Amino acid sequence: MRKFIYNCIFSLTILPAIFNPSGCDGRIEQEQGILEGTISIGPICPVETDPPQAECLPTAETYKAYPVSLWTSDGGQKVAQLSPALDGSFSMELDPGQYLIKLEKGNSIGGSNLPITVEISTLEKTIVNIDIDTGIR
Repeated sequence: MRKFIYNCIFSLTILPAIFNPSGCDGRIEQEQGILEGTISIGPICPVETDPPQAECLPTAETYKAYPVSLWTSDGGQKVAQLSPALDGSFSMELDPGQYLIKLEKGNSIGGSNLPITVEISTLEKTIVNIDIDTGIR
């Protein structure tokens, strides 16, 4: 009986590791890089103070109104939607390569520093700060 239990344990734990050493579907995983930065949207109010009043700070709805997306370098396929925190910061892991960052819809805004192309390198952090002018004056 003891030999049977050892054979079962061996068959269920050791053999799968020998025949599938990657532990998954056999693909070799590529080391990723990090895209990190901040999205600044403003002005929100016609007259802003320093520090800004609470009602003049971007909200989750503000970021949804000005969606920023990551695309393949030729702009042909959307890779991801940037989802910033309430302070505008974002961070995501990406495969190495070139990407295009752009506003998804053509809001009638005062301007922005988009579209831009970024290069993501293996195990490196790429910092991009995005400025969106709402045009409110």
